[in-house]
Amino acid sequence: MRNTFINTILEACKERDDIFILSGDAGLGVFDRFKEEYPDRFRNMGAAEQNTVSFAAGLAMTGYKVIVYNIIPFLLYRCYEQVRNDICCQGLPVVLVGIGSGITYAPQGMSHYSVEDLGLVQTLPDLVAISPIDPCEARAAASYALDCHKPVYVRLAKNGEPLFHQHEVTNIAAPQIIRNGEHADTAILFHGSVANEVMAAYETLKDRSRAPLVVSVPTLQPFDVPAIAGILSGFKNVVSVEEHYSNCGLGGMLARLKAETCADWQLTSMGIPYGYIHDVRKTAGLRASLGIATEYIVRSVEAVSGFAS
Repeated sequence: MRNTFINTILEACKERDDIFILSGDAGLGVFDRFKEEYPDRFRNMGAAEQNTVSFAAGLAMTGYKVIVYNIIPFLLYRCYEQVRNDICCQGLPVVLVGIGSGITYAPQGMSHYSVEDLGLVQTLPDLVAISPIDPCEARAAASYALDCHKPVYVRLAKNGEPLFHQHEVTNIAAPQIIRNGEHADTAILFHGSVANEVMAAYETLKDRSRAPLVVSVPTLQPFDVPAIAGILSGFKNVVSVEEHYSNCGLGGMLARLKAETCADWQLTSMGIPYGYIHDVRKTAGLRASLGIATEYIVRSVEAVSGFAS
């Protein structure tokens, strides 16, 4: 996803001379081509994250479309005051590109995990938040962010994610139906870096003739309540899956939607258990220990659908 996102920006530079990239001393190899082709529109700001965000705000006020790239905790958590005051409060169209969503930076430890960023985003009105699942959604997110007149936060996993979409995404702001299920009573909604676990679960359930509807929700702020409520109308069970605290992520948003619309479906939220992660493992092992690996998703869908053994 990361390379697709940056390559989309590079393509846009052929038509635009206002794009400026700031790196917080991260992903430097990713920008080799950009630095070669546009040396006057790239700066590595070093380990000075708060200053980088304020610098981006200043550049944006002079007319540049600024993209700030860093690992999520050093982009959003360390710089919360600057993101809030300098960018969001002034409505500047800066693009914040956060790498390492969820626990994709395992086993670097808690300092590099991003399991609460969407909770933080919800305290920042008008900050658009996009959590793509694959290169197709990452490309659409980059195009959307480049043209958006509001601040945008794009949370990406890392690189090497497989392609799950079967067609190009034309509207990243809308929920995306990834697979139509055979079992009409149950839907899985998810976002971001846990996509490979969800899709593996779908394949297992499909082999058992229990495949649910599978929907990616890439844009989590603003949350498209009418579109999601429409998709889920008539379903009995909704399972949300995310590599994030579910109480302040997609699970929490769906709980509010259910309450506000008096929806009939039952919600099961799967996410990172609310607490600090002290285990140090690889991503797959950590997902398993936190209960969001493929086998747990299969088990949850079968349980709510009445297929539990």
